[in-house]
Amino acid sequence: MVILLAFLVSLQRLKFQIRLRDEEAHHLVTRRLPALMDAERGLPIDVPGPLRPNLGDTPFHQEMQTAIGQFAGFADETRQRADRAAKATLISTMRGVQSLANEQQLAITEMQHEHDDPAVLAGLMKIDHANSQLVRRAQATAVLCGTWPGQQRSAAPVLDVVRGATSRIRDYLRIEAHSESELSVSSRAVEPVVLALAELLDNAARYSQPATHVQVHFQPAHNGLSIVVDDAGVGMNPDARERAKALLTGREVVDINKLGDPPQIGFALAGVLAARYGFKVFVEASSPYGGMRAVLFLPNELLAKAETPAPAPAMNEPAAADRQTSTGLPKRQRRSHAVPAQSAEHGNWGMGKPSVMGAWQRGSLTGRGSEDEPDDEKGTSAP
Repeated sequence: MVILLAFLVSLQRLKFQIRLRDEEAHHLVTRRLPALMDAERGLPIDVPGPLRPNLGDTPFHQEMQTAIGQFAGFADETRQRADRAAKATLISTMRGVQSLANEQQLAITEMQHEHDDPAVLAGLMKIDHANSQLVRRAQATAVLCGTWPGQQRSAAPVLDVVRGATSRIRDYLRIEAHSESELSVSSRAVEPVVLALAELLDNAARYSQPATHVQVHFQPAHNGLSIVVDDAGVGMNPDARERAKALLTGREVVDINKLGDPPQIGFALAGVLAARYGFKVFVEASSPYGGMRAVLFLPNELLAKAETPAPAPAMNEPAAADRQTSTGLPKRQRRSHAVPAQSAEHGNWGMGKPSVMGAWQRGSLTGRGSEDEPDDEKGTSAP
């Protein structure tokens, strides 16, 4: 009788253990693995732990953990393989887009030189501006997928770099620069800085009211120069700001599948370029206009003193003999009272004044750069 009773107790205990393991297995299949898959896809989901902690010291629990580890490893490997395939496809596509956009840019430039009708030129300028934005989007996508910006430029003054970045965004008329600098950006960093700054300016204009302006000024420091961008936009919540700061460090591996829909590539691109070329980008909720402040800091290693061009010799200056009469007396010279043109650097060159088209065109040419030397790194993947 005692043996039978002990057998029944052991049988009930065994049934209880089996039920616990069945419940744990069901919890694994229905809750833990789906949550783990969602977390691998970048969704903000917490993966639940074991349903029965009292199984923690059993071989069954250890085997369950092994299965979860293998599943996570397989999911991560699959994600990486898909990410590499997607990036390779995007690189190939963006190369084709860039090639077509460059051909289109050459055709637009030739037409601008051939036509002098104001209406035609105004239309060509709009097409030129749209094409510049297309090139920037293609470059940004290619850089995020691992390629280099693809152009080698001459050193350019900081203000020209700001103009070049401004010419590549939709709302370029809302950008105001209020300071100057005697410094230039080194040749290897011009195109990356233009791309990164264009994304900061585009974000500032896109997330602020259309009637407001984006303010840009320079802040010199003992170890470099800061380009400060202030907007009057809606700002960012703490979580979004922390995410932006993490992307801007450039230390995170950018997963193009986790950039949102539609993809928000601005901060990710700026972080990648900053880490690759040695400058820094910050975002702070401290704009004096109620919005965000973005700062692009250029260290001294990426800066140089701007070269002052020598004054051009006077083209119509008469010879010394022609400035005297036959009797040796000096001739009276007719003096020109032309008013010097107001430089775009000394005003709000983004306000839509008559000088803005010339300023934008100079910035557009700076943005596209003097393509006198092809970049050896063009079309190659980043190490």
